[in-house]
Amino acid sequence: MKYQSTRGLEKGVSFKDVLFAGYSKDGGLYFPETVPKLSQEQLESWSKLSYPDLLSEILCLYIDPSELSREQIIDLATGSFSRFELPEVMRVAELKNDLRVSELFHGPTLAFKDLGLGVVARLLETFLSASGERCLIVVATSGDTGSAAIQAVRGLDNIDIVVLLPHGRCTEIQELQMTTCIDDNVHVFAADGNSDEIDVEVKSIFADTEFVKRHRVISSNSINWARVLSQMTHFFYGYFRACAKVGDVVEMVLPTGAAGNITAGCVAARMGLPVRLVAAVNTNDIVYRSLSSGDFSKADEVVVSLAPAMDIQVPYNMERLMLLFSGHNTELVKAMMTEFEANGRVQIDAQVLKEMQKVIVDAQVVPDDAISSTLTRCWEENQYTLCPHTATAAHYHYCHVRPDGPRRLCVATAGPDKFPGALQGAGVPFQPCERIRQLHSMPTRSEPMERGQDWKAMLRQKIEAVSAVREAGGR
Repeated sequence: MKYQSTRGLEKGVSFKDVLFAGYSKDGGLYFPETVPKLSQEQLESWSKLSYPDLLSEILCLYIDPSELSREQIIDLATGSFSRFELPEVMRVAELKNDLRVSELFHGPTLAFKDLGLGVVARLLETFLSASGERCLIVVATSGDTGSAAIQAVRGLDNIDIVVLLPHGRCTEIQELQMTTCIDDNVHVFAADGNSDEIDVEVKSIFADTEFVKRHRVISSNSINWARVLSQMTHFFYGYFRACAKVGDVVEMVLPTGAAGNITAGCVAARMGLPVRLVAAVNTNDIVYRSLSSGDFSKADEVVVSLAPAMDIQVPYNMERLMLLFSGHNTELVKAMMTEFEANGRVQIDAQVLKEMQKVIVDAQVVPDDAISSTLTRCWEENQYTLCPHTATAAHYHYCHVRPDGPRRLCVATAGPDKFPGALQGAGVPFQPCERIRQLHSMPTRSEPMERGQDWKAMLRQKIEAVSAVREAGGR
């Protein structure tokens, strides 16, 4: 298994090099040169596996054995979920009106990002321990990725992490989950900007390939293929628990922001998993417009919503979807992305869109009032609490009940405890769990990034300072 850039400059890249990279050298993203196909017999055998064992099987298909042995992969998969509340890692809740909820939020930060980032951290540790090297993770977050990435690597000797968060544009709980981590290897910037604005600063760092190489800078958000790869596991695991029998189609409805999760689902479908996908988005509707009409264009501004992790206008994983559904036509992807980056808009190729719509069969915009009413309805009918992101998926289900259609699974991307304001506004009784209550009494640490300051320079200086400490034999 080798990897290529979505824009065609690089081919034959190893998994390790992809893992320790951010954007590819041509500004694109890394993606497998081929997608393995599973037989019905393989799907049947996988249906009986635990979550860590299923992860092992998937990783073994995408990591060449010359890089990591099967034994190494099994070991890291087994240890990736030690801090999850559920021994089974995730579960499916069966509710009234045929609402099934795939609970992905039982990790240390109560978000589905824990599923992928715990694995990424173990992969990094495995390679770094073998080489004696160190690395520095730089990540921009809209809310959940930053805290999950920090929890995955905090306190590790061979990894430092720098996180940029949109101050005041994620929830107080999300921000506290990041700023209360005061380990020596954790460095947090609270920026006076939205998630797309801080993404620009991080992408500018990765565009300087010499700087990235010198300071061993990598990414752990869904720019990094390893995270998308790891997240494929929950599609298989959820499918096997929702289907009546292996081979039946299951429809999965996904709260969608940067499109990393739905990309993982599309790859799983290409591997042969019998799923069709639906993208549920908030008022920031670029993914909806892209999937429904091919209009891949940024709006004038990012709108703050009740589902802040989805407050995004540049869903960068759409580039991977373009490659997958174009038959790996890197020239076409490069042309579309070049136009998008120059003009803030591009029309997705008609044939690519047609192929996309065979897997992502629908999309829906769910505004704040619908999120709130869905939180209320689910509680009144089931005494079950959704998070506002998951409510976008549940709202789609309530609007499209099809008794004769395939079974449907709504993906719950975060625990409700992280969003007290949305719950209170919907009249849903709320009692935070102990780990959330403790955050309010813990010391915090972060550095402000004010408007008018040179954010790129500040970020570079932080990276250089952290590297200097490492080279001097300190943290």
